[in-house]
Amino acid sequence: MGRRALPKIDPGIDVSRHLKTFDELPRPWNAEALFGRTARLEVEVGSGKGLFLRSAAAGRADTDFLGIEIAPRYAHYAAAGLAKRGLGNAVVVVGDAIRLFHEILPDGALAAVHVYFPDPWWKRRHKKRRVMQEGFAQRIERALQPGGVLHYWTDVEEYFHTGVAVISSHTHLEGPFDVPETPAEGNLDYRTHFERRTRLGGRPVYRAEFRKPFSR
Repeated sequence: MGRRALPKIDPGIDVSRHLKTFDELPRPWNAEALFGRTARLEVEVGSGKGLFLRSAAAGRADTDFLGIEIAPRYAHYAAAGLAKRGLGNAVVVVGDAIRLFHEILPDGALAAVHVYFPDPWWKRRHKKRRVMQEGFAQRIERALQPGGVLHYWTDVEEYFHTGVAVISSHTHLEGPFDVPETPAEGNLDYRTHFERRTRLGGRPVYRAEFRKPFSR
């Protein structure tokens, strides 16, 4: 299922507070410089249209959210949604999540990482481009604080099992823990637009959580 065309972005919305490039991120990492405070920090890998960022930031004002989106137009759209709602506790970065974790985020910086519906790269020769690889899973583990959580959801059963196996085999994260769907009639508990489309189409979503132990 590919991405649909985006609605037009209002050119009058100032996204400078909510949209950043890699060059604009503080180095060494300083979350306070980006958000204007020190708070719990969570990262979403592949923010798409920004539904999760908008919902999470609006519902949890005590937490800061950093989204990373490789497609510039989608990143701009997500940032515009945050700016329109005045959500100062969420920022979108245009770029590659692997770079973000490799070059920017220090050890123990994150309370949670959200990986929802990553590109499955269907062709065999392209699967090496999948984000959930050994190195990336290990970087997530490093960036999580003790007790931190990795949320991994996909609609591709093969990718789900492959990703879970990678995380289980190459990190010390505890899990996988099941995350059951809890839909109410007409009120699905979806977190992203992609999940909403998937579930309204009657297709399953595979969900798992992993947690970083406090000691090992």
